[in-house]
Amino acid sequence: MTKYYAEPFKIKMVEPIKMLTREERIEKIRNAHYNVFYLDSDDVYIDLLTDSGTGAMSANQWAGVMVGDEAYSGSRSYKNLMASAKDIFGYEYFQPVHQGRAAEKVVMPIFLHEGKVAISNMHFDTTRAHVELAGARAIDCVIPEALDTVNYHPFKGNMDIERLKKLIEEYGPENVGMIIITVTNNSAGGQPVSMDNIKKTSEIAKSYNIPVCIDAARYAENAYFIKNREDGYSDKSIKDIAREMFSYADLFTMSAKKDAIINMGGLVGVKNDPELFEVVKARTIPYEGFVSYGGLSGRDIEAMAIGLQEGTDFDYLKYRIGQMEYLAEKLDEAGIAYQSPVGGHAVFLDAKKLLPHIPYYEFPAQALAIELYIEAGIRSCDIGSYMMGNDPDTGEQIESEFEFTRLAVPRRVYTQSHLDVIVEALKAIKERKDTLKGYRITWEPEVLRHFTAKLEPLK
Repeated sequence: MTKYYAEPFKIKMVEPIKMLTREERIEKIRNAHYNVFYLDSDDVYIDLLTDSGTGAMSANQWAGVMVGDEAYSGSRSYKNLMASAKDIFGYEYFQPVHQGRAAEKVVMPIFLHEGKVAISNMHFDTTRAHVELAGARAIDCVIPEALDTVNYHPFKGNMDIERLKKLIEEYGPENVGMIIITVTNNSAGGQPVSMDNIKKTSEIAKSYNIPVCIDAARYAENAYFIKNREDGYSDKSIKDIAREMFSYADLFTMSAKKDAIINMGGLVGVKNDPELFEVVKARTIPYEGFVSYGGLSGRDIEAMAIGLQEGTDFDYLKYRIGQMEYLAEKLDEAGIAYQSPVGGHAVFLDAKKLLPHIPYYEFPAQALAIELYIEAGIRSCDIGSYMMGNDPDTGEQIESEFEFTRLAVPRRVYTQSHLDVIVEALKAIKERKDTLKGYRITWEPEVLRHFTAKLEPLK
């Protein structure tokens, strides 16, 4: 029998949600130009679009909101955040910003410009965008095992070490602006990166004098996987594992809207380079605001200080990732393919396997996301060729190595019954999968098109 880990909390406040009729949902997605980002949240029954900023804050966090210090400079909440971050990451310097992409906007142009490349186990969408906006090129270097969605590998998010060396030699060490380690590896299916792989990546980077940056959005979930899957870490705390992870990097960017369980906020961490931190501060002030608030209200900073600590709680992480494991086991029973083993924050459905008749340029993962909304009012999103966009040099549609429809589960929001609804909807779609059609884009912006592009179904 499939195991569900009971919530390590009790529910004190509820928010009503409603289910539209099938006919209403068809009309809503048509009016949204078949782009789930255009849907109103009131028209969504179960919202799995993202786990970013959509979690439920705790009683302690809401209490912190009420005592947040809104001083423009040197606030008490800022000091609390600095102490909380140092306790977890072990770094010397931290800069709050309003979210993860703001951290990337501050950091990327320091290291990247035209003629440079950034190499990552996999760039996520905003990271790739900021690399390219800086004039550089983003190169993905994940292990080949990640491409096999069926067979088990404990750390499918790992950097391909041998290929990393070849890429550095191919482009020239002087042209590699930075190496980015994304934990967990979102684009590969929320897959973790092992401590051994982080260490080896760091050693290679240092041998070429290339800085290492961790994309730390889901660092606590990654630490949980290390504790449970990697030899030598079962007796270590999540914080101890996190400190070791970050010791192998020079800096990090972080969307705190994930593992810090807040609705808005981000962080830049610099290990022990005061000169680099001065540049970070100088870039923050014109873009985000003064260094002690970085585009955030004091109440958000206070909630982040508390949420960083709560996100490292082992019982919470066991329940959190247990939800993904429960959903995955139900999909196994239904014969529905996903990136296996399941990731930390989401289940990544393998739309390429479910809808093999839809080619990448007709966006099978987007087609599945649209059908999931029509079937049960569930909003998910494409992590595939539709999200990848066009090659910045040729303008041609990029073929993604994955065609994932991501079911990103918000933290502390949905129950076992909601997960069961998702499974039943997917089983119904599987029964008629051969009738599903692809889509074409009728309008798209130049950057991050999946947020605002407009589509229509192919006849």
